[in-house]
Formats: sequence, structure tokens, C-alpha cells
Amino acid sequence: MKKIIALMLLLSITITSYAQKNNQDKAVKTAIENFFKGFHKGDTILLKKTIHKNIIAQTTFTTKKGDKVLRTTKEVYKTLLNFAKKVKPTDDYNEKIGSYTIHVDGNLASVWTPYEFYNKGKFSHCGVNSFQLFNNNGNWEIMYLVDTRRRTNCSTTR
Repeated sequence: MKKIIALMLLLSITITSYAQKNNQDKAVKTAIENFFKGFHKGDTILLKKTIHKNIIAQTTFTTKKGDKVLRTTKEVYKTLLNFAKKVKPTDDYNEKIGSYTIHVDGNLASVWTPYEFYNKGKFSHCGVNSFQLFNNNGNWEIMYLVDTRRRTNCSTTR
């Protein structure tokens, strides 16, 4: 009888833990999805809910000469909001996310998302986004975003 009770207790803890992880993963994924919705539709209110005021953004790519470059965007929070304000209904930006690999530990989440970016229906580039999110009192906010960009070898996303 004691073994059955111990097994039931272990099973209950495992199920509860799994459900909590799924809820956290879903909340993190929703924050990223809302970031893209806000960004592509010019919705600054939605965008503000998804990014931390001190967000850092970088991109890495290879030049035509073969040089490896890391570019850092300055004043990211302000830059993103200003960009979103200028988005028109006729603009057609679409970032297709291939998958989400999510890791959560307490109030820190790390997310890896292969993507393809299209402008007006035309393929522009592909790569991988790496997000770091902070759980700010129940609201997941992107605090760091770095992406790769390339126009070839998109087999992971296409």
C-alpha cells in the first residue's frame, strides 16, 4: 500500500510539473508571436507588451567578401516603436517561424526559432532568431534578440 501511495504521489508531482512547464512554454511562445504581430502590423501597444525597455538587438551575417559581421542596433526600444508607427496597412512583412525550441528556468527563457522573412510576398532572407526573455511580474518580455541572416542555405527553414 505504501508503494502505491508513493507511486501516486510521484505521478501527481510529475504531472503537475509537466503542466507548469507547458504553461510557461506557451506563455513564452505567445509573447514572441505577439512581438511579431505587433511589429508587422504596426501595433505599438502590443509591441510594448512584448519588449523590455532595455532590449538589446543584434544581427550577424556574412558579407559578400566573406567577412563575418555583428551589428548592434542602438536604442532598440525606441527604434522598434518608431518603425511600428510607420508601418502602413499596405506594407507586407511576414516572418515565417519554422519551430520553437524553448527553455525556461525561473524568470529567464531562451528561445531558438529558425525563420524565413518575406517582403511583399517575395523571399528576402532566412536565418535563426535567438531570444532571451525576462518574466517581468507575470509578463514575458524580450530583453535580448540576436538573429542570423542569409539568402542561401535555408534548408532548416524552407
